[in-house]
Amino acid sequence: QVQLVESGGGLVQPGGSLGLSCAASGSIFSINAMGWYRQAPGKQRELVARITGGGRTNYGDSVKGRFTISRDNAENTVYLQMNSLKPEDTAVYYCNAAVQTIHSPYYLEFWGQGTLVTVSS
Repeated sequence: QVQLVESGGGLVQPGGSLGLSCAASGSIFSINAMGWYRQAPGKQRELVARITGGGRTNYGDSVKGRFTISRDNAENTVYLQMNSLKPEDTAVYYCNAAVQTIHSPYYLEFWGQGTLVTVSS
């Protein structure tokens, strides 16, 4: 129905930068909020950043001032620019979107498959 495909993960040194992108495709009528979550080994999934269709953003406390979320509504794509990365940012990063499909008037949550970000020297 709807697919979210992330790209851009990898290995980066502490203090470095990395960008993630997530493109939504499929039977999309409209997309409301899009966001990024992450899950480190042995920890619960947590909010990294979220952006509404109107561009309002909110961030997890641990990434404020270092990460920036943005989106291209025409391309159904959300981005995450990560700067000043720390080892504790190491996690699998998941894209999330609230999507209204062409088959339903309701917004449903969809998730990407995840992309691994490793911050290590």
